[in-house]
Amino acid sequence: MEAGSELAELIDRFAREDGVHATPIARVFLIRASRPTMPLHVLHRPAVCFVAQGRKQVMVGEGIYVYDKAQYLVVSVDVPVVGQILKASPRSPYLCLRLDLDPAILGTLLLESGLRAGDSGQCGPALGLSATTAELLDAATRLLRLLAAPRDIAILAPLVEREILYRLLVGEQAARLRQIAFADSRLQQVNRAIGWIKRNFARPFSIDVVAAEACMSPSALHQHFKSITAMSPLQYQKQLRLQEARRLILSEAADAATAGRAVGYDSPSQFSREYGRLFGAPPRRDIARLKATPDLAFGL
Repeated sequence: MEAGSELAELIDRFAREDGVHATPIARVFLIRASRPTMPLHVLHRPAVCFVAQGRKQVMVGEGIYVYDKAQYLVVSVDVPVVGQILKASPRSPYLCLRLDLDPAILGTLLLESGLRAGDSGQCGPALGLSATTAELLDAATRLLRLLAAPRDIAILAPLVEREILYRLLVGEQAARLRQIAFADSRLQQVNRAIGWIKRNFARPFSIDVVAAEACMSPSALHQHFKSITAMSPLQYQKQLRLQEARRLILSEAADAATAGRAVGYDSPSQFSREYGRLFGAPPRRDIARLKATPDLAFGL
């Protein structure tokens, strides 16, 4: 069987329903959708995504990334994105393998292989696309074959994961992947700021506090934060707040006022305005729209 067809067959076999499915292999998730989706606001984890069937679009700021089985996507930090599945049907669903990236494994591979860490002063967007090579496709397929042999997973899955990461480290996305591995890189400094904002998104903050957490000057943090995430730290905090409020309303049946207060808004009118600006409708109408559609609301 052709490698691309086999990867699609394996995802279809082990992800029978629409959604994001964890697997017995650490950090490996399977994603299936049987129809195109509306644009969905999600916080994308650092990961590499291989589409086996269908097509997806991801937007960050003014950047638009459209990819299918010919390309893979690399995401280097936790970043709010707008994702949309463009091509999918019940007969030919969207099928994707997501491998979350582990900085420790990347760092070990760099040290063991003797590959250069790259220039820690360089920063680029958090997302990047490259052509899927035959070697990457073969390794991804062999990784998913292990789902049919559970007793082999503990020994063989880490070896195949290392192969995938190694091929990424020597490929077009090498600079982006290598910066993930080292604590002194600009990417990891920004990542420390992101971690602080994620832990404290409901609280007011000053850029000086976040810059101190990242061990950067406020001006350097603002510059590099925006070059990586396509937004300022304050805009990043606002997106986290509104996404969490949306989750509270949709999943926990919170009313809009309660959800707004829970994520740090003192003014219900300001919360409603900013919610509508991000999601295209005020809370009540937006949640009704989500409940009326079969889209995967979170995690695509």
